[in-house]
Amino acid sequence: MTDHAASSSKPASTFAETARKYALFVLLAAMLVGFWSAQPAFINSANLFSILQAVSVVAILGVGVSITMSAGGFDLSVGSVAASSVMAASYAMVVLQLNAFETLGLVLLMGAFIGLVNGLLIVRVGVPDLLATLSTMFLLAGLQLIPTGGRSITAGMMLPNGTTAAGAYDPAFLILGRARLFDTVPYPVIVMAIVAILAWFLMERTRWGRVFYAIGGNETAAHLAGAPTKAYRLWAYVLSGTLASLGGLIVASRVGRGDVSAGNSLLLDAVAASLIGFAVLDKRRPHVLGTVLGAIFVGVLLNGLTMLNAPYYTQDFVKGVVLVGALALTFGLGKKKR
Repeated sequence: MTDHAASSSKPASTFAETARKYALFVLLAAMLVGFWSAQPAFINSANLFSILQAVSVVAILGVGVSITMSAGGFDLSVGSVAASSVMAASYAMVVLQLNAFETLGLVLLMGAFIGLVNGLLIVRVGVPDLLATLSTMFLLAGLQLIPTGGRSITAGMMLPNGTTAAGAYDPAFLILGRARLFDTVPYPVIVMAIVAILAWFLMERTRWGRVFYAIGGNETAAHLAGAPTKAYRLWAYVLSGTLASLGGLIVASRVGRGDVSAGNSLLLDAVAASLIGFAVLDKRRPHVLGTVLGAIFVGVLLNGLTMLNAPYYTQDFVKGVVLVGALALTFGLGKKKR
């Protein structure tokens, strides 16, 4: 190849890399402008905060999934952990008559414990990540229905033993999902931002984050370098379980009841956000910023389509198209020529 040809191909290569790096940001901006042009009400602050509130739980769960992926694993149980947390929070207040703070502590501990069990199954027993968390997913999906005989939990409900539940949702608990800061910013959005900032700092600016990524890249090499790989993988699942239970608490405080159908789509949405995040900044790996942006991207798209009266049954198809496009952009178009 001549020097002239090499120099002419270099700017083209640089442009392609820049395009891949910021493609999702450009697409998000284009969607905002497009939906705004078609429906001016789309861009008002109330609707934008509504989008962020709608994706907050998905983003929080997605961050947990991303942490396990960073350590070379995958947590399929996050949706069931969140759904079980909704039922557990409701049961704690309505049946056990616990207050908001006792409920928050109990449910977060439950999520951490489930994550610990997942981690022990994987690093101690040797069960593959997908099989261990899939088993936990099914176990929790059935277990959460047993205390109430498969019914949702509401104040004054009849329990399987024939007695009536004497408790009710603590008004202080409902603040988490329903209150707004300065009557503008929903609390779930604030929680999402705090989780994202803390997780980003952990994964991108600390030694712990670097070890997580080293384990995900090559666990054997990380172990030979002296990293306690089993302990880190264990902690990845504990963090994922805790974040999933936090997402469940937000859902419970928003709906104000223990809905047995809560969390049905959370797993797929959280995984989609994590995978779409691979395309953000052309990182080609799980990372917190990408996961949060992936959740927002899908949220903006679905909200815009809803405002344009697109049929509700097209939503899963649209999510699939976006996911395929993001992965193709990351792994297909991003492949270097040999």
